[in-house]
Amino acid sequence: MTTAPETTIVFLLFPGITQLDFTAPAQALCRMPGARLVGAAKTLDPIATDSGFSILPTHDFASAPQADILCVPGGHGVTEALGDAATIAFIARQAADARWVTSVCTGAFLLGRAGLLAGKRATTHWGYTHLLPLVGATHETARVVEDGNVVTSGGVTSGLDFALTLIARLQGESVAQAIQLAIEYDPAPPFAGGHPDRAPEAVTAGLKRRVYDVAAARMEAALKA
Repeated sequence: MTTAPETTIVFLLFPGITQLDFTAPAQALCRMPGARLVGAAKTLDPIATDSGFSILPTHDFASAPQADILCVPGGHGVTEALGDAATIAFIARQAADARWVTSVCTGAFLLGRAGLLAGKRATTHWGYTHLLPLVGATHETARVVEDGNVVTSGGVTSGLDFALTLIARLQGESVAQAIQLAIEYDPAPPFAGGHPDRAPEAVTAGLKRRVYDVAAARMEAALKA
């Protein structure tokens, strides 16, 4: 029996992270043969997520191993992380030798701040796609966008799609399909409205007004700072 080579997958962790941006792809990627998952943060203190609970990093930036796959999740804490020099330096340093550089949701803007999206096609959460040119990227409408070794994905749940896509690239479709089956990822949402292209216009407008107009303005200000 052949043992799969080890693949080190480093997830950036920061306060205000959207937990599913991290935990959804982590759940799929950890099942890939040879996978070694690392959660790296500025310190080893618990990281407060957007869901009311905290998660513990396995490493701080100084002790984190070199990633084969670097994954940068998103969340409302991205706006603060954009201004943290140590966080951006860690992303740039890890990306320099990573085989794959990836993001989920608004984590794309942290890749962009580190200079990794210039001239690239990319995506992010639908509420922020208009800001991608601020980091030199061109928006492509898709849940997962591959441009060279850079893979970006849309909002939150698309992290699972990204993970399965990458597993198929690394170890073949049969491995990715087995993992999809193991986690019973067989989505059948009660509403056909997970994206503005399909959601009722009034629902999209209301959510933008309550959440994403303000959130996108905060992100724009942080990117321009």
